[in-house]
Amino acid sequence: MRLPWRLGLALLLALTSRATGQDIPLEVEQLPTITAQTSGSVIAFPVEDTFTMRCEAKGNPTPKYRWTKDGQDFDPSQDSRIKTEEDSGGFVLQGKYLTLFQGRYRCYAYNKLGTAMSEETQLIVPAVPKFPKEKLKPIEVVEGQPVVLKCDPPEGVPPRQIYWMSIGLQHIGQDERVSMGIDGNLYFSNAVEKDSRKDYCCFAAFSAIRTIVQKTAMSMIVKSLKPDGQLNDTEAGEAISTPGRIPSLLTPPGVQSEVHLVKGEELELECIAEGFPTPVVEWLKLGEKLPMRTNVKNYGKLLTIPGMAEEDEGKYVCKARNSVGEAVHYFDVLVEEPPSWLSGAPKSQLALIGEDVHIKCTATGKPKPAIVWRRNGQPLDDALITRSQVFEDTIVLHNARPEDSAVYQCEASNRHGTILANANIMVMNMPPVILSKGYQEYGAVRGGDVVLVCTVFGSPPPSISWKRLDTGAAVEGRERFSISQNGSLTINRAKKDDIGEYVCLATNTEGTSAITASVEVKEPTRIVQPPKDLEVLCGTNAKLECQVEYDITLMRDYKLVWTKDGKRVPVAFTEESRYFVDYGTLNIVNVNQSDEGRYTCTATTSLDQDTASATVTVLDVPDAPEDLELSERKTRSVRLTWVPGNEHNSSVSEFVVEYEENQWVPGKWRQLQRVPGNQATVVLELQGHLNYQFRLYAVNAIGEGPPSGPTERFKTFPAAPDKNPENIRIQGHLPHQMDISWDPLLPVEHNGPGLEYKLSYRRLGVEDGWREHLVKRHSFSVKDTPTFVPYEIKIQSRNSHGWGPEPKVVTGYSGEDVPTAAPRDVAVELVNTTLLRVSWSRVPQATVRGHMGGYNVHWTRRWSLLQPDRLQEEKYSLSFPGNRSHVLVPGLRPYSEYRLTVNVFNRKGNGPSSDPVTFQTPEGVPEQVPILTASNAQSDCITLVWAPPFQAHGILTGYLLQYQPVNETLDVGDLREVKISGSDTTQWLLRGLQGASLYRLHLSACTQEGCGPALSQEASTLTLARSAGLQDTISTQGWFIGVMCAVAFLTLAALAACFVHRNKGGKYAGTPPPPLPDMPSSDPVKEKEDLNPDEESQGGNEDTCEYSDKEPLKGSLHSLGGGGGSEDSLVDYADGEGTFDEDGSFIGVYSGHKQRGSVDEADVEAPVST
Repeated sequence: MRLPWRLGLALLLALTSRATGQDIPLEVEQLPTITAQTSGSVIAFPVEDTFTMRCEAKGNPTPKYRWTKDGQDFDPSQDSRIKTEEDSGGFVLQGKYLTLFQGRYRCYAYNKLGTAMSEETQLIVPAVPKFPKEKLKPIEVVEGQPVVLKCDPPEGVPPRQIYWMSIGLQHIGQDERVSMGIDGNLYFSNAVEKDSRKDYCCFAAFSAIRTIVQKTAMSMIVKSLKPDGQLNDTEAGEAISTPGRIPSLLTPPGVQSEVHLVKGEELELECIAEGFPTPVVEWLKLGEKLPMRTNVKNYGKLLTIPGMAEEDEGKYVCKARNSVGEAVHYFDVLVEEPPSWLSGAPKSQLALIGEDVHIKCTATGKPKPAIVWRRNGQPLDDALITRSQVFEDTIVLHNARPEDSAVYQCEASNRHGTILANANIMVMNMPPVILSKGYQEYGAVRGGDVVLVCTVFGSPPPSISWKRLDTGAAVEGRERFSISQNGSLTINRAKKDDIGEYVCLATNTEGTSAITASVEVKEPTRIVQPPKDLEVLCGTNAKLECQVEYDITLMRDYKLVWTKDGKRVPVAFTEESRYFVDYGTLNIVNVNQSDEGRYTCTATTSLDQDTASATVTVLDVPDAPEDLELSERKTRSVRLTWVPGNEHNSSVSEFVVEYEENQWVPGKWRQLQRVPGNQATVVLELQGHLNYQFRLYAVNAIGEGPPSGPTERFKTFPAAPDKNPENIRIQGHLPHQMDISWDPLLPVEHNGPGLEYKLSYRRLGVEDGWREHLVKRHSFSVKDTPTFVPYEIKIQSRNSHGWGPEPKVVTGYSGEDVPTAAPRDVAVELVNTTLLRVSWSRVPQATVRGHMGGYNVHWTRRWSLLQPDRLQEEKYSLSFPGNRSHVLVPGLRPYSEYRLTVNVFNRKGNGPSSDPVTFQTPEGVPEQVPILTASNAQSDCITLVWAPPFQAHGILTGYLLQYQPVNETLDVGDLREVKISGSDTTQWLLRGLQGASLYRLHLSACTQEGCGPALSQEASTLTLARSAGLQDTISTQGWFIGVMCAVAFLTLAALAACFVHRNKGGKYAGTPPPPLPDMPSSDPVKEKEDLNPDEESQGGNEDTCEYSDKEPLKGSLHSLGGGGGSEDSLVDYADGEGTFDEDGSFIGVYSGHKQRGSVDEADVEAPVST
C-alpha cells in the first residue's frame, strides 16, 4: 500500500505546482534570507584577541536578529563583555572571556513577514591540556609476562601526537615485542630484564597550540626467572627457561568489534597481542583480498586504508601467531555518510494566491537522516497541518493564501551530522513594477553591443516587449536584437541606424507598466600603434608607444592608463619621477631591474576600452654569486662552491675566480681561474706558503658583474717550488763573455722562504762537467769564455723546503766577434742589361765567429761607356740574409762599367771584402723622350720638336715616329710610322696629312738594341682656306721665324738644365714608389720598393735583402731623386710573381719574359744615377 501512496504524491506534485523560483528584488517586500553565518564546530583559542560570531541577512523590511545559546534565548547586547555589530546580527567576543561563552549558538533573522534560521554553531574553547598530577607506584612484572604502560593522554586541539621517551628525552625503542598503540599506551608482549627502568615518560604534543605535556615518569621492574644464586646466563639457561604462551590480544578486547566511519575517512584497525615467543600479526579480509591501498604499520600491528568507500566495507580479520598457537579478532567495518541533499536544498518560491505550493526536502545519508520541519524557526502549528499535507520529506500548501507566506526550515540529521535549509515561500499577486529608471540614455560604439535594462517584478511574472518609439515597430525577432529573461534588450553589432528611443512594456494579469530609453552610437576606441616588446640595458631609457583613435565626442571621458603586471604605473611630471607619458608614449628613465615586467596600456572612454601589452626585459650584468663555501681543504688545494646570482636575462658565460694574499701584495685581487658558466664549484690549485681569500664574479654578454664577498682565509703549507725560471736568454755582448738572464719567479710562486737559483753550465760537445753557481738575482755573466762556442745551461729554483723540478737544458753561445775571412771565387753573370747574378764560395763557418747574418754585395758604377772619361763612382750595396752562395743584383744601368765586392757579416759586424770584380753592361733601349711639341700646323703637315732622352743607355741611332688619325668618336685609324735617322735630329716636318684632322703622335728614341718607350701627343691640321691665309701672313712676317727659333732654343736649354740637375746623384726622395706591377714598367723609379730594416732583421731573416751606399749592413740603391734616403729590398721581388729557382737565384721581375734564351731589355728598368 505504501508504493501507490508515494506514486500519488509524485503525480500531485507534478500536476498542481505552479509556484516559481523567481528572485524577488529588494525593492519589493520579502522574507529574510541569511547570506552569511558562522557554521559547524569552530575552535577559538583564548590567546586570540577576539572571535567573531557572524550572522548577516537580507530582506524587506530590513531584518532584525536574535540568538539562542544551548537552546535558550541569548541577547549579546545585554552583556558588556560582548560587542555587537551594527550592520548585521553578529557579535564579537573578547579573547580573555572566550572560555565563558562556550556552547551551541543559533541565529534568527526576522521581519514582519517571517523568520530565517541559521545552522547551529558549536564554539569550542580548548583549555591547555594537562596530565593529572599523580604518584605512580612501580609496576612489577615477571619476566616473559605481558605488561601495559598506560598513557591516558589529555584531550586537546587536534592533531595530537604521542611519544614515549626517557627523562633524558631518549626515545624508548620499539619493535615486534614493544610498541605503542593508537590509544597512546605502551604494550610489552613479553617483558625481559632490560625493560626495567625508572623513567618511562609519555609525552603528548599538540602542534596547533605548540604545546607538549609530559606524564609523571613510570617505573617498571622485571623480575628475573633465574634462581637467586645463578651467576651467569649460560647456567640459567640450563636451569630454567621462559615457558611458551599462546597469544592473546591486549587490544582490542574480545573476539569481534564493530567499526563505523564516514566515507572518505582513513580506516585504522589495530591488533596488539601478547605471548611467548612474541606473536606475529597477519591481516586479511574475509571473502576477498585486501584493497590495494592497504598499508600495514607498527611492525604489522596496525592496518590503515585511506579514503574508505562503500566497496571497502566487510569483515577484516587479524591473526596473532607464535609457535604455541594463535589468537583471532574480527572487525565488522561499516562505511557511512553524513546527510546531504539528494536533489539540492529546498528552493524558495513565489506563488499566486489560490495555488498549491509544494516544498520538497529530500536528503540522503547512512544511517538514513531524520527530517524535521519548522516554520519561521518554530515547529509546525496545528492550524497549518490542518490546511496542508505534511509528508516525511514534503509539505503541500493547498489553496495558498498570503498568510501562508513564511520561511520554512528543513533539517536532516543522522549521527554523523546535520544539514539545514531555509525556503522562502511568498504567496502574492502584484501588477508589474519596473525597477529600472526611465528616460535612461545608453551609449554604444559602432560594432559593439549595448544592453537596455528593464528590470521588472510582478506576480504572476510579467511578459516584456520592446519597440521603437519613432516607428512603433516591435524589435523582437529582428536581426541583432534580443530580449533576455530579465527583460533587458540587447542590440548586437550596433550601427548608426540604431540611434533613437525605445519603449519597454511589461504586462501581467494584474496590469501594465512601461519606460522609455534612448540609444546613441559612437565610433569605437582603437589602439592603432600598440607597444612592442623591448629588451633594454639597465641604466638606459625605454619608450613604449601607445597611439589611440577614439570618438571625439567622448574626449571628456577619455583616459589612457599604463599598468605594469596589473598595478598602475606611477606616472608624474616631476624631476624625481622616472615615469612620464608624452602623447601616449610611456617613457621610463634610467631603467632598473624593478622595471621588468608586462606593461599594458588601456584606452578607456565611457563606452568602451581597448588594451595592448608588451613585455620589457631588462638586460644587466649578473648579480654577484652568493653563499661562497670552502670545502675539501688540502695542503695545496681547496674546493670553492657558490650559488650563482641572478643572470638578468643574459646567460652567464663564465665565472672568474680571484684571490688576494696578505703577504706579498695585500689588498690586491688577482685572477686565479676561469670557470664555465654552467658550473658552480671548482677545485682551486694553489701556491704554497700563502694566506688566501677568494671571491668571484660572473660574466655574461652584457659585461662583468660585481664581485662576491670574500671567503674566509685559507692558508697553504710551505713547499718546494713548483717551477723553474722561464725565458732563459743567453747573449754575448763581448767576445770572451757569456751573459745569462731569465725571468724570475713571481713572489707568489716562491712556495716558501729563502728562494734562490742554481745556475749550471758546460760546453757542448766536449767532455766538460757542469759548473754551478747559487744566485739570488736573475742574471749572471760567465767570464773568459772562448769566442762563440756552444754551451748547455739549466737553471733550477729552490727554497728552504727543497728543490724545484728538474730543469730543462737550453743551448746558447758565448760572445761573438767579427768574421775573419772574405768570400772567394766571386763571379758575375749578366742576366740582362739591368740584372746581374753574383756567385761566390761560402766562407768557412769557423771564420764567421758568430751567428751567420748573411752577405753584403757592394758595387760601384764607375762611368758610362758613352762618357768613359767622366768618372762617376756611384756606390750601391745590398744585404742578403742567410748562408748563401749566389744572389741577384737588380737596378744596373745599361752601357756602364761596374766594380763589385762581397763580404760576410754577423751580429758583431762585417768581415773583410772579397777581391773586386769589374764588368760592363751592354747597351739597352733609351728612356722616353722628355718633351714632344707640335707646332706650325698646316692643312697637310705638322712640325714636331722634341728633346733627346736623358739616358740613351747606348749610342742613339735615331727615332721612331708613329701616328694615326682619330675621328670624332675617338676611334683611331691605321698606325703609320716614320724612321728618323741621326742621333742629333730634334725636329721633323710630318707631311702627307689630311686637312682639318686630329692625329695621335708617338715618338721613341732608338739604339741598336731597339726603341724605348714612346711619348704621345695629339695635334690637328688646319682647313685648306685657313692654312693659305696663315701661310701668306706668316711667310711675309720675319718675326715669326725668329720667335720659333727662340722657342726651340729655350726648350733645349730647359732640357739641358734638367739633365744636369738630375745627374747630380742622390737617393730616392719623398713618398716611396708604388709596389711592383705584375709586369715590369718602363719607369725605373717604379721598379723597386722602399725598405729600411734594422740590424736585427738583417741578421735573422733569410727572406730579405738590403743595399746601401754607405753602411755595410744598411744600404740603398741610388736612383733618380734628391734629398732624403730610401732603401730597396729584394723581399718585394720574392713576394711578387718573381721566384727563386732551385739554386737560389732570383728570376722573374727583373729578368722579364725570356724568349729563346734572350732577355727583352725593353722591359727591364735600371736605377738612374750620376
